[in-house]
Amino acid sequence: MRARRSRSKQRSTARRELKGVSIVHDRAGPIAALGLLLGAGSCVPPATTAEQAAPASVAAPVPAVAPAPVPPPPAAPVRADFLLQGVPEQGAALIGKAPDGTRSLALDGKAVPLAADGGFLIAFDRDAAAGARLVATLADGRAVERALAIAPGRWRIEHVNAPWRGGAASDADFQRRRPAELEQIAAARRVPVESDGWRQRFIWPVKGRFSGFFGSQRVYQGKPGSYHSGTDVAAPAGTPFVAPADGVVTLAAAAPFTLEGHLLIVDHGMGLSSAFLHCQRLDVAAGDRVVQGQRLGTVGATGRATGPHMHWGLKWRDARLDPGKLAGPMGG
Repeated sequence: MRARRSRSKQRSTARRELKGVSIVHDRAGPIAALGLLLGAGSCVPPATTAEQAAPASVAAPVPAVAPAPVPPPPAAPVRADFLLQGVPEQGAALIGKAPDGTRSLALDGKAVPLAADGGFLIAFDRDAAAGARLVATLADGRAVERALAIAPGRWRIEHVNAPWRGGAASDADFQRRRPAELEQIAAARRVPVESDGWRQRFIWPVKGRFSGFFGSQRVYQGKPGSYHSGTDVAAPAGTPFVAPADGVVTLAAAAPFTLEGHLLIVDHGMGLSSAFLHCQRLDVAAGDRVVQGQRLGTVGATGRATGPHMHWGLKWRDARLDPGKLAGPMGG
């Protein structure tokens, strides 16, 4: 009996404990439930997404690609022959370009100067032989040759009503004065000159009527003289004349020479020079550098002349040249 009472008392106590819990639940309501949920949540780790679980991937650096090497430009073709401009004929000049790699150049065994770019000038006297031989020696010792056929010129015979001795008082006076004049001319032609005038297309220093022609045989009052070394252009005294090409003045005769009168020489480089004879006045002096078209002086009749005119002569070394072959037709 006592045991039954004890078990009944335990069950009553249990019911009261359960009822207490229930009362707490009723009073707390959702708050208690929320607390339980929060408590439970605090013990469970939060879910993570795949993006959160895995560290952010970093793009691997793209290796730099070196630019393709630029191929070298193709080598310029080697020119193994001469380039010549002009016609090889008596009294004419040629402008040329030597073969690539040329170390030295010669015309009929005589050295010909070369410009830095391989350019050169050669010319042929009024009485040049029928052929010439141009030889370039290359840096490796090989030789490049060109045979040139020189066409003949056609020359006139001119009778001039002027004394052979020119401005000299007598033949004896001429013989006395002439050597010193010739030495001055030779010295002027030996002056080394740096000029590219030889490359230019020459112009006429004065325009007018042709009164004398290059290469013609001259007969002075019945006495044969040498051939005419230039071209004469008739013009009134005092007419200005100009430089046919760039150059340097190497002689300006203050006193008139027996034949040339007031003589002016302009060197155009590469051994090519112009001579202007019978001038009335000279406006430049030795050493002056002149440009094509620049006024040089005035036409006159000094020296051996029958009237005012410009005698224009051209010379390359010892070869006398026809100005008309370098300047072309006079035109208007």
